[in-house]
Amino acid sequence: MRLLLDTHTFLWWVTDDVRLSSQAYALMTDGDNELYFSAASGWEIAIKAHLGKLKLPDNAPQFVMAQLAINAIDILPVQLHHALHVYTLPMYHRDPFDRMLIAQSQLEELPIITADPQISNYAVNVIW
Repeated sequence: MRLLLDTHTFLWWVTDDVRLSSQAYALMTDGDNELYFSAASGWEIAIKAHLGKLKLPDNAPQFVMAQLAINAIDILPVQLHHALHVYTLPMYHRDPFDRMLIAQSQLEELPIITADPQISNYAVNVIW
């Protein structure tokens, strides 16, 4: 199964945070599943780390790239059609990073692993 990780899901996974659900953990540790990390999540982490809203054990670029490699997580680039698809989304969720993940989830037909209840208001397969 191909799965898109929400930003907090990625961070909770790589920091062994107890908030990661047992279902998310089981899917993420199943070697038959392909995990995807959106470039939008990288952007979100970079901004929050730079502003001091997110503490990481290393600088953001090194930490994220190392964790993607260690955990065999593929990068999902943001494409123009993803960005333009955001226009079609109802404004249930105002966070621009989450709206991009929703657009990518829809267009790439990827279930999204997220604890964010607002994302389930959209036509996406939410796993938690």
